[in-house]
Amino acid sequence: MQNAISNKTALVTGATGLLGNNLVRALVADGWRVRALVRDPAKAKRQFEGLEVQMVSGDMKSVVTFAAALAGVEVVFHTAAYFRDSYKGGAHREELQRINVTGTAELLSACYKAGVRRLVHTSSIATLIGPAGGLINETMLRPEEAADDYYRSKIRADRVVLDFLEKHPDFFACLVLPGWMHGPGDMGPTSAGQTVLDFMLGRLPGVPPGGFSVVDARDVAGAMIAAAQRGTRGQRYLAAGRAIEMAELFGVLEKISGVKGPKRKVPLALLYVVAALSELKARVTGRPVLLSWATVRLIDRERGRNRYDHRRSEQELGLTFRPLAETLVDEIAWFRDQGWLPAARRR
Repeated sequence: MQNAISNKTALVTGATGLLGNNLVRALVADGWRVRALVRDPAKAKRQFEGLEVQMVSGDMKSVVTFAAALAGVEVVFHTAAYFRDSYKGGAHREELQRINVTGTAELLSACYKAGVRRLVHTSSIATLIGPAGGLINETMLRPEEAADDYYRSKIRADRVVLDFLEKHPDFFACLVLPGWMHGPGDMGPTSAGQTVLDFMLGRLPGVPPGGFSVVDARDVAGAMIAAAQRGTRGQRYLAAGRAIEMAELFGVLEKISGVKGPKRKVPLALLYVVAALSELKARVTGRPVLLSWATVRLIDRERGRNRYDHRRSEQELGLTFRPLAETLVDEIAWFRDQGWLPAARRR
């Protein structure tokens, strides 16, 4: 049953997110019938205007409210997760556990009860760790004690999926692990999209330390569809993208946009000071934190750990990555279409 897909009917959780909406578009283009789980139908209607998509109102906090929509679905693509607010200051352990871990367990049970036997789970490179400067692969699992609250929730969610497979031998699931996703359709925006917006609007005071593995959300979407069709049961597939330092990312943005980027390097110690003051101000004012302590700790802890080995995904899924400049050009163009950036000046 592993690779037999017949009716090509899918339900996508987190369908209005950066990955989710690009996955919906890729599935429709590939001839799938798509049901999109959305929390805000009005927002989703604008986002998917012109596409033949069935909207399903619901939330991962309460899987039972949309469980009926699983009937007749062949594959569930689970992209929904609680992550953005966990880097906006304060503690979010309850929400992370409820949505990312318990919600995933409830979704799997609902799938099985509805007759769904195939799910592709969006994991994260957060679940892996390797030596600084080394090449990280899918076998290098991160222990919970080396994880922040968000990373820990993703580790536990993966365990939920794999435990479910052990108890249900007739169920197929595999896991796709994206990196720092960029691309068009970032309605949130995510931290990636906000970084691009801040760069384009001249809001960045300097170049922060550290680097990431940057990937186009459309490439991750392609990996998920391939995983559903050709993946191995219980396998992890990296879709992390290209390792890049922040200074290099800003250089590419400057080249493609003509906007002058910051040159001054911001020392890590200063980021910790800014984060501490931002957290304090957020508690007093109730406004979102400018820079969270969790974000700075992440930058510090993960330095040099942004190179990933994609051989398994390339060989089994045919994964490829488009050029970074193409991703950023499309991302900026999408932001301009939303009116979030001024129209491009003629050069």
